[in-house]
Order: sequence, then C-alpha cells, then structure tokens
Amino acid sequence: MTRPREVRIGNIVMGAGRPFVLIAGPCVIEDEKSVLRHAARLKAMCDRAGVPLIFKSSYDKANRTSLSSYRGPGAVQGLKILAKVKKELGLPLLSDVHTVSEVSSAAGVLDILQIPAFLSRQTDLLVAVAKTKKVVNIKKGQFLAPWNMAEAAKKVADSGNSRILLTERGTFFGYNNLVVDLRSLAIMRGLGYPVIFDATHSVQLPGSRGDASGGERRYVAGLARAALAFGTDGIFIEVHERPDRAPCDGPNMISLKDLEAALPVLRAFDALALRNEVR
Repeated sequence: MTRPREVRIGNIVMGAGRPFVLIAGPCVIEDEKSVLRHAARLKAMCDRAGVPLIFKSSYDKANRTSLSSYRGPGAVQGLKILAKVKKELGLPLLSDVHTVSEVSSAAGVLDILQIPAFLSRQTDLLVAVAKTKKVVNIKKGQFLAPWNMAEAAKKVADSGNSRILLTERGTFFGYNNLVVDLRSLAIMRGLGYPVIFDATHSVQLPGSRGDASGGERRYVAGLARAALAFGTDGIFIEVHERPDRAPCDGPNMISLKDLEAALPVLRAFDALALRNEVR
C-alpha cells in the first residue's frame, strides 16, 4: 500500500509509516469548563496509552438537521475557549470552518482547519484555507467516490499548500444510512496524503430521527479496529462524558470510558499493521 508523505502538526507527525494519531473530543463546544474537562481527560488517557492526540471540538455546527438544533457558541467565543485548551494543556487543535470570512480568525488559533464533508467541493473555502498555510483536513463528502477527492486536494495543493489530510466518514447508502468501504482508505492514501478514518460519523444515521440524526455507536470500536488493520494514518472519534445527554451527535459518539478501554486494542492493531507493512 502507498505510503503517503508525512505531515507535521507541531510535534506530531502523520503519514510515512508512522503510528496512528488520534483526533478526538466532543462534537461541539458546550461551555469552557466542559471543553477543558474533556480535553484534560483525553490528554491523560492518551499519555497513558502512548497515543498522540489532536483535540477536536466545533465552535459552530452549521450543518444541522433542524433550525432549533444546538450549533455551539460561535466563532468568537468558541475560538477563545479552544485557545485556552492549547494554552493550558498544550494540545494541537482541529475544528471546522464553514465560510471564507471565518478562516483568518480560525487560523490564528487552530493547527488544523477542517473542511466539513458537505463543503468538500467548495472551491473558495478550499483556496482560503490553503492560503493560511495551516494543515488542511478535507472530509470526504458522503456523496463522493474516494477518487473524487483528488480534485478537492488539488484545489488546496495548487493554491500553494501541500499540508493536506483526507478523511473517510462513510458514504450514503440509501435513505438515512451510511456504509463504510475500506477500499477508500487505500484509494485516498494512493493520492499521496495521510488518511484519517472517522469512526463516529461513519456510524451516523443522517436525519433518521426526523429533526435530528441517529447513530449506532456500538459499531465504532469495531470499525476503528478494521480501519487500522486495513491501513490508515489516523482515527477520528468524537467522545462525550455522557453521550446520551450531548446536545449534538450523541447517538454516534462514544463515552470517554469506552475510548480509554479501546485505546490499547487500537494501538495493538496499528502495531500489527505496521509490522506487516500493510501501509
């Protein structure tokens, strides 16, 4: 399998046959205390497991099923909270950007600017994030084939930025359902960039609750193991201390406790794949 180029995020290196990196955090920022609490627990468990961590939480979830759905505190307050996570815990940060107007302020705080799946073809947004020279994570649209991501990546690369990550997060399979095709990990890695598997959004059931999305969190750990065995550079998992009470994406998030139990197993699967040069 093709070994993608390495991409550096602070002291973390992704790709080029390196051990996997975990991107994790609650789906959306609820308040400062909650974010700092989640980040501290994640850092402690990843330090114990020997897994590099990038902290993720969204300041604005612009793509919600319902107008009444919780979106987060917004860019101004949300970025202040994320900056405090970096200052107090020293963690690299990832969050979504949705509009060109927010890119500059987000780049002042974040280490990775993430293009949400539904915006993966938005040329102006891709070019704007490329020009910041920050690492850009493009989530594959649920409506795209993996080879279509070549053009999304090219928009960023042709704008002068080769610090690109690509993320698989499932593909539409009929109504209110997603399916994971692990071949997409190899296909996108063949484009030359590190690939991340989003284990929690891949089990989402979009719009299945009418005014909200459902999810099947019981499959998260198994799919993450499968992705690492197949060969991937990072695992993206959204977590919450009480997923059933989370204001956003609760059904597909897993608990902090379950993630801690899964980390040694995920690391073992990753080490086995590396030993056998699956990557």
